[in-house]
Amino acid sequence: MRWMQASLMVMSAAVAAMAAGCSPQSSAVAAAITEKVYVVTPDALKVKAGIVSGDLTEMKVMERVEQGSGKVATPAKLTGKLVLRNVSADQTVRLIGGKILYIDSQGQPIKLDDNRTEPTIRIASSYGSSDRLDPGQDATHMLDAEFPVEALKAKKLREIRVDLAYIPSAYKQETLKFPVSIGAQP
Repeated sequence: MRWMQASLMVMSAAVAAMAAGCSPQSSAVAAAITEKVYVVTPDALKVKAGIVSGDLTEMKVMERVEQGSGKVATPAKLTGKLVLRNVSADQTVRLIGGKILYIDSQGQPIKLDDNRTEPTIRIASSYGSSDRLDPGQDATHMLDAEFPVEALKAKKLREIRVDLAYIPSAYKQETLKFPVSIGAQP
């Protein structure tokens, strides 16, 4: 019995020592993060290239910044909705993908920071989506692309270019005719 009481006292002392040594230290309060939105003017565009037309709408550039210090928490991204439409009467289009280029006031591409990936458009990346557009069909893609810090400066960005890769293929609709007759009933 004494042995048990001694064990309990030793364990109680150990638990008390651990609790005292492991008391939570005061943690630093994380800085508040705010979203900084840059207006893209115009925020909607209509374009046509070959047999594919496109609407790029709801464009904006957004970065997340620590309030007070101004330190960038999440680098700038371009978001928007891209609707691609096959305007051909007789060709199907297989969409391959695309690349986004930001062009400066001198007509030169603006480079991204070294640690950021080149902005691309992925086609048919989700289950059930198709990379094929038949005549008159359209497909919607949400745009979420890296944006260069240099382009955030006033009067620096002149245009956004989307290099779209697609393969046109002939589309034909034929009618098969089977001449038949039905004999008279006796």
